[in-house]
Amino acid sequence: MVAAKKSAMLTITQTKSAITQKPTARKTLRALGLTKIGASVQQADVPTVRGMIRSVAHLVTVEEVK
Repeated sequence: MVAAKKSAMLTITQTKSAITQKPTARKTLRALGLTKIGASVQQADVPTVRGMIRSVAHLVTVEEVK
């Protein structure tokens, strides 16, 4: 059995509204688990999440959890 590699965690906080954004940006925020301004979620630091963050970088802030 192969042991799972423990990845770092990211705290993602929504800082701007998604109201005036394109539908794809709104869907990306929802997929990340963000629904309101000021809401925060923790996600694993994996390439798929990094790509999602890159597409909505103008709406969120990201911090690495130690």
